[in-house]
Amino acid sequence: MAASIPRAQCLRLPTSTTTLSPRTAPATWGRRGLATAVTEPSSTSSTSKPRPRTAFHDKLNAGPSFGDFVSRKEEPLTSSEMLELRTAMVGPEGKKKQITRLPSWLKTPIPDSSSYKRIKNDLRGLNLHTVCEEARCPNISDCWGGGSKSAATATIMLMGDTCTRGCRFCSVKTSNKPPPLDPHEPENTAEALRRWGLGYVVLTSVDRDDLADGGARHFAETISKIKQKAPSMLVEALTGDYAGDLDMVEMVARSGLDVYAHNVETVEALTPFVRDRRAGFRQSLRVLERAKAARESVITKTSMMLGLGETEAQMWEALKALRSASVDVVTFGQYMRPTKRHMKVEEYVTPATFELWRQRALDMGFLYCASGPLVRSSYKAGEAFIENVLKKRRGRGRGGSGGGQGR
Repeated sequence: MAASIPRAQCLRLPTSTTTLSPRTAPATWGRRGLATAVTEPSSTSSTSKPRPRTAFHDKLNAGPSFGDFVSRKEEPLTSSEMLELRTAMVGPEGKKKQITRLPSWLKTPIPDSSSYKRIKNDLRGLNLHTVCEEARCPNISDCWGGGSKSAATATIMLMGDTCTRGCRFCSVKTSNKPPPLDPHEPENTAEALRRWGLGYVVLTSVDRDDLADGGARHFAETISKIKQKAPSMLVEALTGDYAGDLDMVEMVARSGLDVYAHNVETVEALTPFVRDRRAGFRQSLRVLERAKAARESVITKTSMMLGLGETEAQMWEALKALRSASVDVVTFGQYMRPTKRHMKVEEYVTPATFELWRQRALDMGFLYCASGPLVRSSYKAGEAFIENVLKKRRGRGRGGSGGGQGR
């Protein structure tokens, strides 16, 4: 019978086919050490060298301490320092390039309100598009996240998400052969807007030069259906130029809308460099003139981007031309480059300059002017238009002649 081996020794046996007897087993097998036992270092072991200093360690020691963040008193910035543009170097070593940081007055919060989420889910369910998303508008959180349903503003983009033109400031997809129109879009759009209960809606569209009428009939049908389902809703139509076909402009103007908008985008001298070659400053003026002639009660509106390199003299010339075309409302906003493929920003215009042009526009006789870095053609359209234009017209109607253009 084989000699019995303690269990502790069995656990320490090497994996071998040779059977070891107690005589051949090492003497240490019979001793069970403690798990926490500390073995004394060997006298022959060399002393460990300190780890070499790293660049990160040097930078960390050279930087501010925790006390600097909690005890240091920062001096308030002056007005010039607040408006100063800051630059930074980005990129890997050897390929760094200088970029201009976005000014603080152009930064907006990330959208996360319940109203924003509800509107976005409804849009996807009904296969509708918005210029807010397609053009990457920075105000989407503010407009879609109104404190109440009636305070929210949405800008629906009709006739798909693909444009036949390629303006150098716009991030909407382009193609000379976009998908065909959705015949259910007018009904779906009217139903979605009725469901949301918005007080003000802006309808816009991509340019569809591939269609004989430029999509004007589709646009007019959508407006008519909205007014059938929600008669009290105010509707603004931000249209294209329909390739200069003024009969199509008149059709849309007579469809029941409250505001006819068409953007000249920039001053006349910069138009060839900013807009598609098929667009023109004078052609846009004719569109606005025809809309006013088709329905004198309709409010005409246009928008211009600043920061593209326009001069003060060119701005004055553009505003005089718009007033000659009987345009009622003008808005000014900062041009913001959507991607690296688009035009560069020539200047970040300060809020004070925007306020200066607002006062100048009002002094020239415009009924209302919204001007600011984050103002867009349809930004807070419900609030701005209801409070600053429609109420003034109603007041003039109650007061008889009204004494001219109010501000």
